[in-house]
Amino acid sequence: MTPQAASPAYRRLSVEERRSQLLDAALSLFAHRDPEDVSLDDVAERAGVSRPLVYRYFPGGKQQLYEAALRSAAEELEQCFDEPREGPLLDRLSRALDRYLAFVADHDTGFSALLRGGSVAATSRTSAIVDGVRRAAAEHILSHLGVTEPGPRLRMTVRMWITAVEAASLIWLDEGKQPPSDELRDWLVEQFLAVLSVTARRDPQTEALVLALAGDV
Repeated sequence: MTPQAASPAYRRLSVEERRSQLLDAALSLFAHRDPEDVSLDDVAERAGVSRPLVYRYFPGGKQQLYEAALRSAAEELEQCFDEPREGPLLDRLSRALDRYLAFVADHDTGFSALLRGGSVAATSRTSAIVDGVRRAAAEHILSHLGVTEPGPRLRMTVRMWITAVEAASLIWLDEGKQPPSDELRDWLVEQFLAVLSVTARRDPQTEALVLALAGDV
């Protein structure tokens, strides 16, 4: 008898490894399709597993899987603004925006469905996850500014700018990712300085920050 070739060794994945594999598969699908257009069969096929296995890890079905994938994406987005507190602030902000826009470009359809709230998978829980990203981004920026107790005007200004970044990102996708991301990044940094300058006219705390930032420009 002709000896058969040995089969490659099968490595059983741990619970966390399998869960991570399924989330990666789901994210890759949600990145380029609306959530309602992705089925559990699609996720199983992408991950190379059976549908019952997906249910074993996500017994709540697609909604549970979508929310878990959204949390995973939210954690990645939050990390975009987690820049070392070293060097000029505007350079740090530029690097954070580079990572943010790279995420937007890689997850274009999913990012649009998420922020526009047009998905049938959207719930109060998914909205809370998205709002958590915005709040975390604001905290990172305030930390970069060296502010531990922001007043209401400064806090509102930072959160308004984050909303503007989201809106600009959605329009950027609609426009075929034009202008180039580096130009969009520079424009958003300039907008940040502009809104701070407007607030500084009414708020001494922000005025002090603008004066401190003058050396970075």
